[in-house]
Amino acid sequence: MTNIFDNKVVLITGGTGSFGKKCVEIMLSRYNLKKLIVFSRDELKQYEMAQVFPLEKYPCMRYFLGDVRDIDRLYRVFDGVDYIIHAAALKHVPIAERNPIEVVKTNVIGAENVINASIDSGVEKVIALSTDKAVNPINLYGATKLCSDKLFIAANSYSGSKKTKFSIVRYGNVVGSRGSVVPLFRSMREKGVITITDTRMTRFWISLEQGVDFVLNSFNLMEGGEIFVPKIPSMKIIDLANAVAPDCRHEIVGIRPGEKLHEVLLTEDDSRHALEYDDFYIIEPEFNWWTNERTRDNGVRPVKEGFIFKSDTNTLWLGADELTSLVNE
Repeated sequence: MTNIFDNKVVLITGGTGSFGKKCVEIMLSRYNLKKLIVFSRDELKQYEMAQVFPLEKYPCMRYFLGDVRDIDRLYRVFDGVDYIIHAAALKHVPIAERNPIEVVKTNVIGAENVINASIDSGVEKVIALSTDKAVNPINLYGATKLCSDKLFIAANSYSGSKKTKFSIVRYGNVVGSRGSVVPLFRSMREKGVITITDTRMTRFWISLEQGVDFVLNSFNLMEGGEIFVPKIPSMKIIDLANAVAPDCRHEIVGIRPGEKLHEVLLTEDDSRHALEYDDFYIIEPEFNWWTNERTRDNGVRPVKEGFIFKSDTNTLWLGADELTSLVNE
């Protein structure tokens, strides 16, 4: 991929999260950035992150406190920014069910604020991180992320004469991220019992580094309005439990409220306007302003009508050995 990041100002909302920290690590190792701005609302996490990436060693680093709910603060920190990765979100499913208004304020109103501040500040490109839970959502977190996705796609028609372009990257569960099931299983391992919601449950699986790489590569490809979906493997939750704690007893507790048995990254309806590459899919917007022909070059093929990218019917699977290797890493 062409390097578009050298001498650019990049900002990551929610930059002290799992994705943000890995993204900072990778970008500092690869690119000669003018500035790399970590924007988040947690001063302790920023302090701890600054010990790992100090200004003395990385003079391009900046740490700004703030919340995506506060649009005035966004106008201030977006000034002079070229590219934005919007990773800030409230994403814990059960907590979101109990605190819906707070989640809407961050995930939906926050998305609107990022869009408006990006356009008015002259930001060139924005990629917002999405989730498989935004596809046919059954919980509040997924519903707010679906709404956020719709806002970012439609934002391309709001930018008017401004140059700002918006796209989405959507993928599944991230190995080792905060709130993922791996740390939970590890904590249960000490007691000798692993609770399993359903032995049939499957999930998409991607590593933090793979997720960051996919987002950065999508900046090179985006024209504005696309949803980028990587071809990633599935795994069975029970296989993951065996990889984390092979000697533990399993206790079946049932699916939690707002939880699916299987996840979907690309629906049958999406397939009507989706393109397939070797390693990923692009879901094109259905707006009449979408006239991008570039994605149809170089042998890119339309997805077959009726195709569904679902975790239980996926052709790519992680076996027990691969899961054990991932967990150990």
